Amino acid sequence: MSLRQRPNRVQPHSQGPPAVSGEGVYNIIPINDLLADHPSLRFPEVRAATAAIGDVEGLRPPPFVQWTPNLDLLDWLGFFFGFQRDNVRNQREHLVLLLANAQMRLHSPERIDVIETAVLVSLRKKLLHNYTSWCSYLGRRSHIFESHHDPRRNLLYSALYLLIWGEAANLRFVPECLCYIFHNMALELHRILEGYIDESTGRPALPAISGENAFLKGVVMPVYKTIKAEVESSRNGTKPHSAWRNYDDINEYFWSRHVFERLRWPMDLSKNFFATPPDRNRVGKTGFVEQRSFWNIYRSFDRLWVMLLLYFQAAAIVAWRGQTYPWQNLRDRDTQVRVLTVFITWASLRLLQSILDAGTQYSLVSRERLRLGLRMVLKIIAAVSWTIVFSVLYARIWDQKNRDKRWSPAANQKIFNFLEATVVFVLPELLAVALFIIPWVRNFLEKTNWKILYVLTWWFQTRSFVGRGLREGVVDNVKYAFFWVSLLAVKFTFSYFLQIKPMVAPSKAIYKITDVQYEWHEFFTNTNRFAVAILWTPVVLIYLMDIQIWYAIFSSFTGALVGLFSHLGEIRNVEQLRLRFQFFASAIQFNLMPEEQLFRQHGTLRTKLSDAIQRLKLRYGLGRPYKKIEVNQVEARRFALIWNEIITSFREEDIISDRELELLELPHEFWDIRVIRWPCLLLNNELLLALSQAKELVVSDRKHWSKICKHEYRRCAVIEAYDSVKQLLLFIIKESSEEHSIVTQLFGAFDESMQVEKFTVEYKMSVLPNIHAKLITLLDLLIKPEKDLNKVVNTLQTLYDIVIRDFPTTKKSMGQLKQEGLALLRPSTTSLLFENAIELPSEENTNFYRQVRRLHTILTSRDSMNNVPKNIEARRRIAFFGNSLFMNMPRAPQVEKMMAFSVLTPYYNEEILYSKEQLRSENEDGISILFYLQKIYVDDWEYFIQRMRREGMVNEEEIWDKKLRDLRLWASYRGQTLSRTVRGMMYYYKALKLLTFLDSASENDIKEGARELRSFGSSRRDMDANNLDGVGKSPSLRNLSRRSSNISLLFKGHEDGTVMMKYTYVVACQIYGTQKAKKDSRAEEILYLMKNNEAVRVAYVDEVNTGRDEVEYYSVLVKYDQRLEKEVEIYRIKLPGPLKLGEGKPENQNHALIFTRGDAVQTIDMNQDNYFEEALKMRNLLEEYNHYYGARKPTLLGVREHVFTGSVSSLAWFMSAQETSFVTLGQRVLANPLKVRMHYGHPDVFDRLWFLSRGGISKASRVINISEDIFAGFNCTLRGGNVTHHEYIQVGKGRDVGLNQVSMFEAKVSSGNGEQTLSRDVYRLGHRLDFFRMLSFFYTTVGFYFNTMMVVLTVYSFVWGRFYLALSGLEDAFRQDADSTSNAALGTVLNQQFIIQLGIFTALPMIVENSLEHGFLPAVWDFITMQFQLASVFYTFSMGTKTHYYGRTILHGGAKYRATGRGFVVQHKSFAENYRLYARSHFLKAIELGVILTVYASYSAIAKSTIVYIIMTISSWFLVVSWIIAPFAFNPSGFDWLKTVYDFDDFMNWIWYRGGIFTKSEQSWEVWWYEEQDHLRTTGLWGKLLEILLDIRYFFFQYAIIYQLKIASNSTSIAVYLLSWICVVALFGVFVIMAYARDKYAAKDHIYYRSVQAFVIILVILVIILLLKFTAFEIVDIFTSLLAFIPTGWGLISIAQVIKPFIESTVVWDTVVAIARLYDILLGVVVMAPVALLSWLPGFQEMQTRILFNEAFSRGLQISRILTGKRTKT
Repeated sequence: MSLRQRPNRVQPHSQGPPAVSGEGVYNIIPINDLLADHPSLRFPEVRAATAAIGDVEGLRPPPFVQWTPNLDLLDWLGFFFGFQRDNVRNQREHLVLLLANAQMRLHSPERIDVIETAVLVSLRKKLLHNYTSWCSYLGRRSHIFESHHDPRRNLLYSALYLLIWGEAANLRFVPECLCYIFHNMALELHRILEGYIDESTGRPALPAISGENAFLKGVVMPVYKTIKAEVESSRNGTKPHSAWRNYDDINEYFWSRHVFERLRWPMDLSKNFFATPPDRNRVGKTGFVEQRSFWNIYRSFDRLWVMLLLYFQAAAIVAWRGQTYPWQNLRDRDTQVRVLTVFITWASLRLLQSILDAGTQYSLVSRERLRLGLRMVLKIIAAVSWTIVFSVLYARIWDQKNRDKRWSPAANQKIFNFLEATVVFVLPELLAVALFIIPWVRNFLEKTNWKILYVLTWWFQTRSFVGRGLREGVVDNVKYAFFWVSLLAVKFTFSYFLQIKPMVAPSKAIYKITDVQYEWHEFFTNTNRFAVAILWTPVVLIYLMDIQIWYAIFSSFTGALVGLFSHLGEIRNVEQLRLRFQFFASAIQFNLMPEEQLFRQHGTLRTKLSDAIQRLKLRYGLGRPYKKIEVNQVEARRFALIWNEIITSFREEDIISDRELELLELPHEFWDIRVIRWPCLLLNNELLLALSQAKELVVSDRKHWSKICKHEYRRCAVIEAYDSVKQLLLFIIKESSEEHSIVTQLFGAFDESMQVEKFTVEYKMSVLPNIHAKLITLLDLLIKPEKDLNKVVNTLQTLYDIVIRDFPTTKKSMGQLKQEGLALLRPSTTSLLFENAIELPSEENTNFYRQVRRLHTILTSRDSMNNVPKNIEARRRIAFFGNSLFMNMPRAPQVEKMMAFSVLTPYYNEEILYSKEQLRSENEDGISILFYLQKIYVDDWEYFIQRMRREGMVNEEEIWDKKLRDLRLWASYRGQTLSRTVRGMMYYYKALKLLTFLDSASENDIKEGARELRSFGSSRRDMDANNLDGVGKSPSLRNLSRRSSNISLLFKGHEDGTVMMKYTYVVACQIYGTQKAKKDSRAEEILYLMKNNEAVRVAYVDEVNTGRDEVEYYSVLVKYDQRLEKEVEIYRIKLPGPLKLGEGKPENQNHALIFTRGDAVQTIDMNQDNYFEEALKMRNLLEEYNHYYGARKPTLLGVREHVFTGSVSSLAWFMSAQETSFVTLGQRVLANPLKVRMHYGHPDVFDRLWFLSRGGISKASRVINISEDIFAGFNCTLRGGNVTHHEYIQVGKGRDVGLNQVSMFEAKVSSGNGEQTLSRDVYRLGHRLDFFRMLSFFYTTVGFYFNTMMVVLTVYSFVWGRFYLALSGLEDAFRQDADSTSNAALGTVLNQQFIIQLGIFTALPMIVENSLEHGFLPAVWDFITMQFQLASVFYTFSMGTKTHYYGRTILHGGAKYRATGRGFVVQHKSFAENYRLYARSHFLKAIELGVILTVYASYSAIAKSTIVYIIMTISSWFLVVSWIIAPFAFNPSGFDWLKTVYDFDDFMNWIWYRGGIFTKSEQSWEVWWYEEQDHLRTTGLWGKLLEILLDIRYFFFQYAIIYQLKIASNSTSIAVYLLSWICVVALFGVFVIMAYARDKYAAKDHIYYRSVQAFVIILVILVIILLLKFTAFEIVDIFTSLLAFIPTGWGLISIAQVIKPFIESTVVWDTVVAIARLYDILLGVVVMAPVALLSWLPGFQEMQTRILFNEAFSRGLQISRILTGKRTKT
């Protein structure tokens, strides 16, 4: 019970706050009208908070305004500092709710009607903690002047910061800029409060900036305009990051002590900070310069690469000795000394790091930052010095040894001198190890702002406001250190014995070979070394990346172990839940209900131990309290209310049927049943087993009952059946009749005999089956729609006869029966017994017939009901919810004492509700969205139709008319739509209302509530007995809204007020204003969502034209007023300019964040869902903020996700499985033990006040922050936050379901990771985290994508290396002396590469997680099924996508947001569309590798053996085939012959269509071709040079092939290659002539054009004849030379694209475009050829269909109908 007085119960229809119009419009609570009849105003804490901010006594009135008594502190600040009126209103409510909720959470406040000083201080400290840290960092005194006499100052400082933050707009992304603004305004506030006099005017001091909207105009706009100018100069983010300032640069400018002198207050706009491009004197980059280079991988994670390179060097030196084990090799002193060269390498790597630092960050050096340049120079000098010192000392060792001819004492002394130098060299590393062991010392040193420490650490790192004190506690250190030490030990052992050591012998053998017969012109001597390098390259590449494989293995099993200790997977299905269901009520009571003790001390060791013991008892059923619950307990009634609400929500979502609802629910009290009425699902067959036992066993009553009581469900079934039969008979027999008295006496006799334990003596147990049969007959008659009273009477007569005559062991005479009241005193001769005594209830009495059906089920059920519920999703949700209640979670507080929270969903222009046209319109295969959904969700559709019929639908045609809205909602709830997300998030509101009622309800309330529900609530889903479609239902059912919950009948009226204070849902519909203006249907749908969900608020940006082409921008919040029945505007806050300066989504979130409320905010994307049963656990989750996880409390709570799109197709299943393992096992391991979990997207819960003052919940800088979400996690970790992960609660999430959608998503993520690699956040985390956490961070973020790229590079290096060896002649020379094909290291490399390629290391976490949660055999079966459905093809293809976009982004940029479109994929994608998407990323690379492998097979001496060739190249060929076939294998109707023909025609039309100005890439090849070069326009010089360097490989291909021509006559002269270029030039000349002739003559002088063609053809034939006659030329040389020249042409085109700015205006460019078109035609034909072949062959179309939709097959999808459109009438 609450401490405060509860209001009296109000009628259900009067719930909810009354809306106020005009000036009285409010958001959540009407603060300005405390007399309003609003449920929230009944809380004394709200009134106390309002009184606190209204206390303006003693404050100097602001000048130039009329001060009235109703104004408060927020108004006072607003007038003085020039804040906007609606900003003041918004923050007033914000502050009141913060204060009221904080006061509510106090354990035992002195007075609940006065805000405690501790609350004010706590709020101020949390809000301004970042500000005080900033002041300390800069060595400035904080301008927070505390006063013990006036606690109101705490409130003023908090209010001032909130007002600044609420109006800062885009400046919220620069938190230290806000600190600077607050710092100066707080001083001005202090001067006003202290009554300072302005010396210049002699009047009381005023703020430097004041007046109407002064803060926006004088403070926000100057900084905003500076940011905007920088963004505009970036050319939409395409300029190099180093050329313009982003949000982080602006923010880090305020990390300097000099900012106060430079900017001053009010800010001096003449300073160069405000200068805008192209002013060269403006402030440049601050803190960090993002340079586009692959060197960032080394620069950010240099410690990792130093470790790998040094070990590789040491291992290679040791292995070179040739002994079996390394310790045997190390016994040799020569080897020992050679190992010392690792220090020379180490020093060289430090030199490399210093050069990279200087080369990338040189632009940071300025007059003010000369010390930074000095440090760069000194670091380079120091690194060079160490390299020289080590080299000299090492040379002296060998010099001394060579002079002495042995390892003399003098030589050993030189070694000792070297080691002395190494000790000095590694001293910083030893210090780091020491500080790792005692992390709190390092945290203290980093956080302490002592100048002496700055001096000592100046050499090692740049001083930074973030990234300090990131070390974890000792226990966490030990856990993740053990993880990584174990992993590295295994990795290095594996690498030594299976990668490095096996390469030694072949390398030595190759070195010794001298007589190599080269097949081409060799430019260099000693190319054996180059050959060795070629052999080692794939080994080295795999060595550098295979930690990723080991991480996948170790993290999988670690995650499984952590999951086991977290009790995941203990209840895997409904069957296992049934075994624990009797403890379920106790589990709900323990976890979801607050503790009864009002004055119990929370958080103490005693309470923690007590909770742990109780949880143990609960989990394993120990102790009497957790064995069973009885019906008369409040606990049982609470459980019934909650459980029934969960099941009801299932029915509303159409995932269970009406019948299943009855089987699953706990019925409300209707008859006086002595036991808890478990769901029928649990009582199945129990009564029959008890009857069988009674019939067969001849034992005493006590033993019978003892055996029955061993099974709790059997005991309950027997008692319930007995009590129900008794109540049923007494109910249908007229109470005034003699028969009623007979039945009463009869049951009285039964009760008496059972009480004295003589029932088995006085009655024959063998007769019980007869009684049972007759009771079933009676119930059958009662539940029929047409009641036959005569049959009922006859059945009762028969039943009476059996009970009176056959059942007793001693027969009684009629006289005895009359005497005992068991027979009629005056028997009628004309009528039967019961004939005039039966009165059956009408159909309106739905509860009666509901109980009859339940009794019938108990009496008749024989099957196990294992398929109840039938729907897979319902079964999964019940099992997960059941399992979660036995996991460890914090105890729930009362709703009033829980932390308040908000949900924020950014929305732009996606689907909200599917329209009628969308549902009915068919694609080219005749498939509509509705038809597709009907076949995918067969159960859901059946239950939906059942529900519609119950609600009045007569025939299914009405679904498109009267029930259209229901149909649209049903379909939308199965897509990835905003309506689905809103419904899910509103479950929080519904759940909190239920929990609020249960918190405050007394035992009597719940008892009365049970009676009310018996009378009202449960009737809304009752059906006729044999017609569950609702034909015979009562009229009253049709009038009941399915939206109103049973439990809502019990609410007292205050629940709305409580919940509104605790929960806010804001949807950031950025362009809602524009949509309204355009009469967009989406605007109407958003209004519909607001209208039907009272807690929904919509925030949008309104653009108002003020004339003269000027536009003003406003952040607007609206809601639907239920009283006025229209949308009302709540707040309108003017913005300094356009919202979108950075990335769109974070800007949208940022503008709406000011309208959220509470202590936490959950970020939810609009492709997410929620569940009612999970919403019940939200207050438990929020309690995690009060628990320490390691050294800190959490600031970001990670939440588990369930991917709900896995059943759509096999591809969706692959993505779902991959994503599920990542968001469960992957996140679990990152949080514990690795302590590097970041924020990888939604639905994590942010500590709102913590993030509010530290830059918000995402970053928004253009391009660099394209993966905006993850930067919130980076920012959190760098600023000392703590991210945790919790798996007892889950949120639904949709994923992309088609290959093109998936590829675009992966392209977006990969590009985002490419940008992350360049970012300052990744650099700082790579350097500021300790070594082991740095490893975890790397391999789970950018390292994953980098290593994926390394796998593809391994394939390239292997294939090109083999090509080089085969065509140069080296391979043949090595074959005898150094067989590189049977080498163990090469085999290991190929196996590891193949393992990654097949997605094994992606699948392993998936298998382990599935084993944990669903069982080992199902997990293995799923994996095998995936392989049959080409999962490995998909994962190999996906690897190519990641590699292409990650690599291209780092090299050239070009990252952008790619809208994937979250619709259903039932449409065939054309070949042209697939070609546009995959030509450069997959097809081109696959054909390149395929051609090389084919050439290798033709010319390799080794490849003559088929087995050897297959073994060596199978993984590479698998990659080639996957990259070409995957887009068609996973494309509906991908191998349909007719579609293939049409696709080719469409492709050729696209190729030749030139288009015009507004032509899109989907229409014209030329437009697409130019768009594909966009990244080359924005890349830098190094990017262009590297691109040209990569393109040169095509010329090498020509070089290798040319010498294989017969015409070359085995010549190795360089002239052969030069002559080949003459042929290339000649071919280009022929093409140019033909093109010129076509353009000049083809249209008008066609005969000339034909003549030119004939001349060229004759000339070519003549040349061929001459060559055949006078040279060794053969016809095959034509095809071989084409093989050489075609790649050369592509290389020339690629280089021409790079140098396009220099040749675009020449005639050469037109030739390049024309040739490029021909190349794309050729490429398209090559790709199309295997597709066409598979389409032509019979059977492949059906096979592909089954592979693509196999999962849907198992769910009842009729694919043949879907793909042919031959529908049957549904």
